[in-house]
Amino acid sequence: MFKAYAQRKQNETVMGHRLKEPHLTLWVVFWVFVYLGLPLLLIGSVIDLLIQYFTGTCTGFWCWFS
Repeated sequence: MFKAYAQRKQNETVMGHRLKEPHLTLWVVFWVFVYLGLPLLLIGSVIDLLIQYFTGTCTGFWCWFS
């Protein structure tokens, strides 16, 4: 099953010209951060804010530096 994924494909050609292989770009990194990083950051910040509001103790990352 995994053998099919491990094998590299031959470069595709169009009218004798080889196409570039797909690769990760900076846009991929940006959108992964937008869709995964920001929501996790916001959820964590809200949880830290609620804990600080109800218990009075700062548990956030920024508390280590204050």
